[in-house]
Amino acid sequence: MRREIRLTTRRELTGAVRQRYQAADRAGKKMILDEFTQVTGYHRKHAIRVLTTQRACEPKTRAVRRVYQEAVKEALIVLWEAADRICGKRLKTILPLLVEAMERHGHLQLEEGIRTQLLAMSASTIDRQLHLVRERARGGRKRSSATNRVRKIVAVRTFADWEQPLRPGFMEMDLVTHCGPRAEGSFVHTLVLTDVASAWTECVALPVREQALVVEAIRGLRPKLPFALLGLDTDNDSAFMNDTLYNYCREQNIVFTRSRAYHKNDQAWVEQKNGAIVRKLIGYGRLEGLTATAALRRVYEASRLYINFFQPSFKLKSKYREGARVHKQYELPDTPYRRLLAQDNIAPETKKMLKQQMESLDPVLLLTC
Repeated sequence: MRREIRLTTRRELTGAVRQRYQAADRAGKKMILDEFTQVTGYHRKHAIRVLTTQRACEPKTRAVRRVYQEAVKEALIVLWEAADRICGKRLKTILPLLVEAMERHGHLQLEEGIRTQLLAMSASTIDRQLHLVRERARGGRKRSSATNRVRKIVAVRTFADWEQPLRPGFMEMDLVTHCGPRAEGSFVHTLVLTDVASAWTECVALPVREQALVVEAIRGLRPKLPFALLGLDTDNDSAFMNDTLYNYCREQNIVFTRSRAYHKNDQAWVEQKNGAIVRKLIGYGRLEGLTATAALRRVYEASRLYINFFQPSFKLKSKYREGARVHKQYELPDTPYRRLLAQDNIAPETKKMLKQQMESLDPVLLLTC
């Protein structure tokens, strides 16, 4: 209210001073301008424009924006869901046919005014009206404050920060999606853990991407590992950067680190297994529901022994740069099983158990499972 009164007073003052200013000579204009800027607080150049231009003091008027009723927005959301959540440009094209079909089958009953506003809505307005609903539907793009807070606490570990020789138990962890060509809705994920020292790899199927399920999967995997879990290194996914996993690692004395954002090479060990194991076994198709999750877990349970006991893999020994060329030296390919037997940090009882397990395995039978 005070602002409106102040603006009205300035306009009246400007109207009164303008005539005197335009009729005065050079010296008189200088005196009037000094007084006017002192009273109004205007910059001198702006004051000259205000006193010499009639339109400068007139209030600007805005065109009245169309305001859609809440019923129109609710009807739009129903139609957007029925159209499989397509974009505004595509939805605008199909709206007349969709409204007719929905009303014909009793899914929607629109008043004439609402129908008129709905069909007159432009594609850009449709996108604006659906913005918040679309963000909620896909979980939002912004990181939560909890995710950002945990990211600041968890230390960064790059590819070059792994000390050599490294004892078994420090594992890189990642999630592989089974969404097919569309990353929409609910679909199965594979949690992959790879030991940096031995390349021992474990996979677990998760029905959805959820932090509590990640912790439960880790808890279920630990008894199957032939070594103690000492550390976990993950990317910056919110499924990992959360209080649930952070508190679990702190309670279990597990070193929790993360890679740099957008640096996949920081997690080269597990990224290699994502392609060599998960994508090779499962492919890129879409998997949904508990039935698919149970089937995928049976596949991983059958393949884990063959992969860890009979599948040799290369391991980077050293890397150095000479000018523009990068020289890499690899160790001789070996299986995770044999790498563990060569480790001094593995207990004799564990090595004996691994040897007994190896003697009972039939590679042809495992391969055909």
